[in-house]
Amino acid sequence: MVKYVIAEQLVGKEVVTSDGFDLGKFIDAEVHETNGKLAALIVEPNVDSEYVNRLDIKGGRLQVPYTSVMAVNDFIVVDKKSLQ
Repeated sequence: MVKYVIAEQLVGKEVVTSDGFDLGKFIDAEVHETNGKLAALIVEPNVDSEYVNRLDIKGGRLQVPYTSVMAVNDFIVVDKKSLQ
């Protein structure tokens, strides 16, 4: 069964890796113009995290590929391997 989530409900959710690193807060999404599919999550990075500071942050935002999303519930859980 497909579960639909309104994007507005995701804004502000914490984005964490599968092994518990806090990446930051979800603020927006990147969508493919041609097919309308979700391409990436735009995350306001947790600047206090040494792990996050090693990632590719552009314009003060972290892009997390949608394909790395593992679960969405109280947190948005992403696969750490896809971020490196």
